[in-house]
Formats: sequence, C-alpha cells, structure tokens
Amino acid sequence: MEHHGSTGPFGRLYASLKAGEISRRQFIERSTALGVGAGVAIFCANAAQVAASGGSRNGWAVYAQNKATTAPDAGTENQKRGEGGELKLLQWQAPTLASPHIANGDKDYLAGALVVEPLMHFLPDGTIIPNLIKEVPSVDNGLLAKDLSTVTYTIPDGITWSDGQPFTAKDVVFTWKWITTPSNASVTFAVWDVIKEITAKDDHTAVVTFKDPSATWFVPFTGGTNGPIYPAHAFKGTDDPGKAFATKPLGTGPFVIDTFTPGDQVVYSANEKYREPNKPYFAKVIIKGGGDAASAARAVMETGEFDYAWNLQVEPDILKQMEAGGKGKIVTVQGTSVERLNLNHSDPNKEVDGQRSEMHTPNPILSDLKVRQALNLAVQRDVIATELYGPGQPATANILTGLESFTSKNTKWEYNLDQANKLLDEAGWKMEGDVRKKDGQELAFNYATTINQVRQKTQAIVKQAFSKIGCKVTLIQIDAGVFFDTSPGNEQNTGHFYWDIGMYTNGAGSPIPTSFMVGWYSGKNGANISQKSNQWQGQNVIRWQNADFDALYEQLIKETDMEKASETLIKMNDLIINDVALIPEVNRAATTYALSNKINNDNVAGSSFEYDYWNIANWTKAQ
Repeated sequence: MEHHGSTGPFGRLYASLKAGEISRRQFIERSTALGVGAGVAIFCANAAQVAASGGSRNGWAVYAQNKATTAPDAGTENQKRGEGGELKLLQWQAPTLASPHIANGDKDYLAGALVVEPLMHFLPDGTIIPNLIKEVPSVDNGLLAKDLSTVTYTIPDGITWSDGQPFTAKDVVFTWKWITTPSNASVTFAVWDVIKEITAKDDHTAVVTFKDPSATWFVPFTGGTNGPIYPAHAFKGTDDPGKAFATKPLGTGPFVIDTFTPGDQVVYSANEKYREPNKPYFAKVIIKGGGDAASAARAVMETGEFDYAWNLQVEPDILKQMEAGGKGKIVTVQGTSVERLNLNHSDPNKEVDGQRSEMHTPNPILSDLKVRQALNLAVQRDVIATELYGPGQPATANILTGLESFTSKNTKWEYNLDQANKLLDEAGWKMEGDVRKKDGQELAFNYATTINQVRQKTQAIVKQAFSKIGCKVTLIQIDAGVFFDTSPGNEQNTGHFYWDIGMYTNGAGSPIPTSFMVGWYSGKNGANISQKSNQWQGQNVIRWQNADFDALYEQLIKETDMEKASETLIKMNDLIINDVALIPEVNRAATTYALSNKINNDNVAGSSFEYDYWNIANWTKAQ
C-alpha cells in the first residue's frame, strides 16, 4: 500500500530537501504551492536541518517561526481601550457554557475564547505564536529538549487574571491536574494525559515532562480547544468547577462575562486588567444565540443589525443574494472540517445499567460491515457538495483531509446503488415490499442532526437514496443548542448519541491532529468512549472500538519522526474509512461567516486551527 505521507508530492519534496537537491527556500515555495500551510512547510524545513546535523528527525519538534510571530493587529496602534463601543455577534447555535475543558461544541468554545486563553495560538498557516509566554519553545532557544521529553514555558511579568491576581506557572500545573482528574470529566483528558509531570520551578517557569517523547509536545498548550489555562485560585482548593465557573469563567483574555443566559445571550465587557492597555477596542461584546444560519447571515448583510454571523451553513446561491445587500460580506476559509454521517456502533434502543448506546452492546444492524459498506455506497456526496455547499467544499472519502501532508490517496468514494443492494442481499437482508428485513427485523434507522436548511436537505437526499436500497429512515431534527449541549441529563446530545446515525461537522484543529484523531480512540477499558461513567464526555461518541486504531494512536502520540507520524495518520484515516466507522460527505470550509463592512477582516484571521474569536483582542473597525 502506498502511503501518501512519504511518496506523494509533499513527501517527495521533503525527500529532495533532505537529500540537498533543493534549497530550504525552494522547499517552502513548492510546498505552499501544493496547498501545504506556510507554517507547516517551515516546520518541516527546519526538521530537515536538524536531521542533517544529527539531531531529532522530528519535523514538528522545532516549530520554526515565520516572519509573523504575533497575532494580526493592523490598525490598533493608536486606539484606546473601549472606544469602539459595542460589537454584536450572532451565533445561531447559542452557547450553553464558556468553560472550554468541559465543552463539546464550537458554540461553547467560542463563548469561552473571549475570556480563557492558551499559552500559544496557531496562525492560519499553522505557525505557533506565543500568547501567555515569552517565546515558543524550540531546541535552538533551549526550551525544548532535543529528545522531545521535556519543554519549558517562561511566563512574562505583567499578566494577570481579570480579578487582578497574577498569572503564574502554578496555574499551568493546576490546569493539568484538573483536566487529568477523571471525576472532572474533562473533554481534553486524553490530550493532556500524555504529560507525566508539570513543575512550577518558580512563578515564571513551568517545566513539562512527558510520559514519552513526542512530536506533539505543543498540542495540549496551543489553541482554543485544548490549551486554555484555568486559574488555580478561583477553584478555592477544590477540583469542582461549579456552575458559576462554567458560565462565568475567570480568565486572562480581553473580555469578562457580565451576564450569561444559557441558550440565549452572553454579554461581555472589556477586561480592565488586560495586559495590553490599548486593547480591546470594543467596550462591550454581545453574543446572541438562536434563529438559524440564513437569518443570521441576513442580519449582517441585509439589515446590518449585527456585525458578525457565525457558521453560515447556507446554500451558496442564497448567500450571494444576501451579499448584494451591500452591508457585509461572506468570508470563507478552506480547511479540514468534514461533514459526515456518524454511525452508532452501539445499540441506541437497548438500555443497559441506566443508559442506552452502552459500549458493550453492539448495534444490531450497523455492527455488520456489509450493511455499513452498503450505506457508504448510497450517499450522493457529489450532489450534496455541489448543490448545498459550493466551490472549495468538495465531496470527500476521508475523515482526515484539508492538508496535503496527511490526506490519504488510498481511499475513494462511489455512489453505486446496485452494489449497495448486492451487499445487503449477501448480508441476508431480504426485500419485503419497500423495506428489507432479516430474522423479522426491519432495516430501519433513526437519523438525527441539527435544525438547519442545508442539513435538512442533506437528510432528504440521503433518505431518498437509502430508501432505494430498502432502508427505512426516520429523520430527527434537534435544535443545535440541545444537540451540542453537554449536560449529563440531556439525552438528545451528541455525547449520549441515542440514534443510529448522527450528522455534524468538525475537523483537525492542529497541524498534527492528535486531538482530532482521539475521537475514535477507545482508551484503556473504554475510558475515552462516551458513557454514563464519564458523564458522556468521552471523545469517542460513535462507540467504535478497533484495537489496531488504538495501537496506532498510542504510537502517534509517542512519535518523534515527521514522516512516520504522517504515515501513521494516513493509516489511522484508512482504518476508519475501510471499516466504515463513519461516512464522510463534504470537506467543508474551516469557517464561513458574514462580517459587516465596518469591521476589519484581516484581524479576524479565521482558520482550521482556531475558533473565529481567538484574536478578538485585535478586532477593530475597518479604515
């Protein structure tokens, strides 16, 4: 089997660089021409230099910085804090909490991004920049061990929490301990569990020791999904965050939460203790939830009532018509997100020990590979992609896609109802009227997703095709605020996954997407599978269990060689796809949003690797 990570265009370029056949500059130029992010290309170029000198061969260990080493901040030089007045943001999926390490949906990560921050951020090209530290660790500056076993973070003077207490290395230690305490049911447990110890050498120095050397040393500390740091003093000696912290976290970010009405609205004011005295530009931010994607787009581009509208999963022709209103524009950033059909490998209809979809109770229909293969052949991805998503958002056969270095060339998708019917015949499902049956059981599924016009049209396309192969499909539409709400008592959320099929999107949030691939990792005794025992916060919501995949994941988080890590990622993707653990549909944009013409889009800096509000400290009005 050919693995694209070593023999594809990017792999061949990397081999030429290591062999001295092309220069570092030529490698970076040609890599970016292939669609590889500049940060990743620079990353790998630096790795080749280290390998040539006899050091680590890891392409990600010494993440070189490009010319941009800070967040985009055009036009902020002479501004005053708060002089911009009110900024109004519209999220049709309303936040329900703002504490990232217990969140399980973008709506909540977005709400927390204004307040709680990571040590480092990703720029759109994948480059890492410092945020709450002086500089990004590297082998060259002595902060990253050459064998990747330890990393040191240095905290500058002058950073405080919004209550005025100093931000110190002890907060980094606390965050690690809190996340890796099982009773806290943190959604980032597996990402931080690679750490053996964090020591506060002093208030300004945090030394991290890993259980095993790893190319992904930066992942727990970077970006809005995994990296936010919690204040040790706010927990008052207890690990229990309480309801107060969940909806009103204490942070170092540019804003503080004044009021939070879950499922409706969050009101923020400028953090007067923020480390940059002329920021943020806006005195007040309102995140308003509810409605739908189309009405959100209209509120920016036609009525001008809002400044920004998030995640516009709206048909492209409709967006173009709205843009003609002249008050705003549509911004689409290509990325790694994949709209897909998640298949439930457990039984959502049988209750065991007070829960359905119990991980040891196989789905009576979807546990059959031939059934899954038949469904895979009955999804019209090209129609869904072309009619409902538009240019730059193609149909895909992969769950890991969007970056050339880890996109598999070993897979393909096909729409073939004849072959799908043949597979179901072979599996013993016989047509009785319009629906197939086997041993008296109908070939019937519940298929759930959020309330959204594009998703409902996707459901209709899929249901029609499934009916042609003898499947009975019951469509379920759930309000997004409920669907992505992580409350343990909410049986309609993605964590419980009490349906046969669920449809939504997410994607790789890092150039080395360990925190994305953990979504299919079972963990020891199924610890990472979403279950009652972990308050349905396990990342593996589809309950797919594959020992080979688990072994590859455990290999990946210990890998120190760039090429081998790329090959491992492709193997992991191929295991998921070949076993039809899920059915990818469309490689969606990383983000599609509407922005008022009054706001400077350059400083929004949307990407695959961060949530849209990550740089809101630098948002300003257009010149």
